[in-house]
Amino acid sequence: MSTTMTITPEQVVQCLLDLIAAVPEAADGLPPEAKTAAFWHDALNRNDRARRTLALLQELPAFTNLAPQDGDMAAWRNVVEKDFAGPATARPNAAKQILDHILATAKDLPEVKTGPYWRDRFGPDQVIQRVRPEESNEYIPNPHRGTTTFQRFQGDDTQATWTTSDTHGPLSFDPDAPVRDNVKFIPRTTLSYCRWPWRWLEPKKGKFRWDLIENALKTAHNRGQTLQVRFQPYTQRVNYANDPCPSKRHPPEVSVNVPDWYWDTGATWTPQGVYAPNEPDSNDPLYIKHFGDFIRAFAKRFDGHPDLESIDMAYAGFWGECGGNSTPATAAKLVDIYLKSFKKTQLLSMHGTPGCRHAAAISAKSKKKIGWRHDCIGDLRKAYGYHVPPELTWTSHFDDIPSGIVNFGIKDAWQSAPVTMETCGNVATWFMGDFDLDAITREGYRYHTSIFMPKSAFFPAEYLPRLIEFDKKIGYRYALRQMVMPLESACGKQIKLTFFIDNLGCAPIYRPYALAIRFRQRQKFEIVRLKTDIRTWMPGHTYFEEKIVVPRGLAKGEAKVDMVIVDDKNKPRVWFAIKGQMTDDRWHPLTSMDIV
Repeated sequence: MSTTMTITPEQVVQCLLDLIAAVPEAADGLPPEAKTAAFWHDALNRNDRARRTLALLQELPAFTNLAPQDGDMAAWRNVVEKDFAGPATARPNAAKQILDHILATAKDLPEVKTGPYWRDRFGPDQVIQRVRPEESNEYIPNPHRGTTTFQRFQGDDTQATWTTSDTHGPLSFDPDAPVRDNVKFIPRTTLSYCRWPWRWLEPKKGKFRWDLIENALKTAHNRGQTLQVRFQPYTQRVNYANDPCPSKRHPPEVSVNVPDWYWDTGATWTPQGVYAPNEPDSNDPLYIKHFGDFIRAFAKRFDGHPDLESIDMAYAGFWGECGGNSTPATAAKLVDIYLKSFKKTQLLSMHGTPGCRHAAAISAKSKKKIGWRHDCIGDLRKAYGYHVPPELTWTSHFDDIPSGIVNFGIKDAWQSAPVTMETCGNVATWFMGDFDLDAITREGYRYHTSIFMPKSAFFPAEYLPRLIEFDKKIGYRYALRQMVMPLESACGKQIKLTFFIDNLGCAPIYRPYALAIRFRQRQKFEIVRLKTDIRTWMPGHTYFEEKIVVPRGLAKGEAKVDMVIVDDKNKPRVWFAIKGQMTDDRWHPLTSMDIV
């Protein structure tokens, strides 16, 4: 007999005949023709299940590598029985189990019951039903997660090259433009990220360009996005010889682009700045007052705006990223202004700064949960000219991000507030540097990233498919594995629902939305909001049971049962990864229930 790992269908049939000859009792109860090759050829090709069994038998150890070499009948019996100790009468008849299983799979399955009424598929004694929707792998336009556009909105062109600007937040808007897919980027995104320098937003003391923010919020809304915002203390070096400053007093020669009026307040500067000479002294009480006044004014105008996704707590230094020369005490004062001013909008601290540590300590002790962001994911740069091997230089990927998560007390912050990761450079420069994209995205999952901000530089074709998959898996993504509910109920009666939900993402949702069940009869709807807190659905499996009361307004007969996650006005906001059409008003149709 062949000792190869796979044998032909004809060899399988011969093995079955040899097995029957060696263990005659295995054929007890089988028709006489079971001793013929034609019988088994037919049985193994009767239907798909039988053909899968045939494929398995072609690899069965008893028929391949463990089969008797000389066809000895006693050896065949030994092969199928040798693993079972004890008297022969007590051993399971493995040969008979093989034959019986083949014939069982060759039987035609009973036809699914059908009839004019939805419940005809269930037996008369059945009282519960299990709903198991098929999972979808498609993009879901769910809010508060995924990839953002940068300094632009859904459908706007990407940067023409791989050069991007932190300074140039949008100044002109087209909120009524038709929504289109992004080109050479994630096709769809529900988030925009924009930031402007303080100088642009408060050109004169107390005179604000709120129109920029309002137009950005309106445009994002019309493109199906919410808006993340940062206002930056300063973003560029300024040479006053080439760009004269109208202030009566200002630093000599080179400084930074704070508002011109700021210098006339008597504010001081530091000759040796971090990125430029004569940067503002962040510890000056005048800096804390005037930048603090701007934070308060912004919050008074926009805190809690439904289209405002989050605010970065940028408080000092270039781009607001590193805290400038501020001391921990100054950082705490400025962060406290954010915390006291924004009562509703989600705040994000800046990883690696004293302000981040201060915010984390407050978040741990209060109900106000603060997320965080890092502005250099994907930093796998190689040094040139340094006195270390180029592959062993300091990088954010290995040094800054993991250490900061521990040292600044934000290791578990993701469980209650979002994490945003901005690219170091952008995806195009990753490609030029031949960076390990799989290593970068792997860390993105492990940091429980909800939002990825790649600066709207184009994605090279080689990277695009993998970043589309990354986009699907960051934040939350819910699959309904099973819902169990009764087949019928009377109005006003309490029934039990059982849910098995799978969060396929790497983080929970952080908004207090509600899972809702809707009973639908023609144009009449009755919505029941469940009490389960969806913010506790961490990555992986969630199982829970909940009792609800069937609405009294339903009529006798069939009620369609729909499901979705809704906001406080019962408007659908979050969808599951479920294949199939949704209702016209964007609910998932799941099943029906009889009202009796």
